[in-house]
Amino acid sequence: MLSFTSDNQLTESTKKEILEVIDFAIREDIGEGDHTSLATVPADAKGKARLLVKDFGILAGVELAELIFHRIDPELKLTIHLKDGEKAEPGQVAFEVEGLSRSILSAERLVLNFMQRMSGIATKTDQLSSIINHLPTRLLDTRKTTPCVRLMEKWAVKIGGGNNHRFALYDMIMIKDNHVDYAGGIKQAIERTNNYLKAKSKNLKIEIEVRNMHELKEVLGVGNVHRIMLDNFSPNHLKEALTLIDRTKYETEASGKINEHNILEYAETGVDFISSGSITHSYKSMDLSLKAEF
Repeated sequence: MLSFTSDNQLTESTKKEILEVIDFAIREDIGEGDHTSLATVPADAKGKARLLVKDFGILAGVELAELIFHRIDPELKLTIHLKDGEKAEPGQVAFEVEGLSRSILSAERLVLNFMQRMSGIATKTDQLSSIINHLPTRLLDTRKTTPCVRLMEKWAVKIGGGNNHRFALYDMIMIKDNHVDYAGGIKQAIERTNNYLKAKSKNLKIEIEVRNMHELKEVLGVGNVHRIMLDNFSPNHLKEALTLIDRTKYETEASGKINEHNILEYAETGVDFISSGSITHSYKSMDLSLKAEF
């Protein structure tokens, strides 16, 4: 799970998980060896390279790049010019790396793959969050992430000014439409959930999704949840729904078809959270390149 210390540093447990992902990615990409670099570049050759920005956006993945370079070769040295979360534009140099040329080459694509995608997510997140950052409504991500690299993608959301929803299936109860349908109804789903948590001695927050006003009224009649997600409600219907909800008892969340064109209208309803899957599945990767210096 993605977690930070009080001074906004990665916790040791999070860093350990990230290193596990890096190690898997290195095995996937390098395998028994980077034969092209081994064949063409002398073993003792040293070099320097610059990470060039070729797009406008929010840079993300610099701290991760440093972890990758040092995992490949602890002797590589980075000089960082742009930090995570800074606005970047074409022509800027994010950082320079120097050391054994073979090591730089072996890490190149892995660094770029992560940074291009993380920067794209951070940029998309910033575009949406900046529209509503004068309001109390908070922008959330979802579990609509790339398998095995959720840590990096949710990290990028944080860098872009968004907030993380639950990390996975194990750290929050979210009763969605399929759960309700399979359970036989809203009342059954909520009651079974509370009984399950009590039996397992687990302290997890419960969120339930509603699809219409009828389902909302059912949930309010049963209670025993922490947050209500109003899915695919129009801004007008959302306003109406919020008047029925005791905001001292329940958090509220809006989701479904919310984008840069309508997010302000949704936030102006006063809903507590807006969740968007698009920030991790419909972003445009930032154009970056690592160029050797001579």
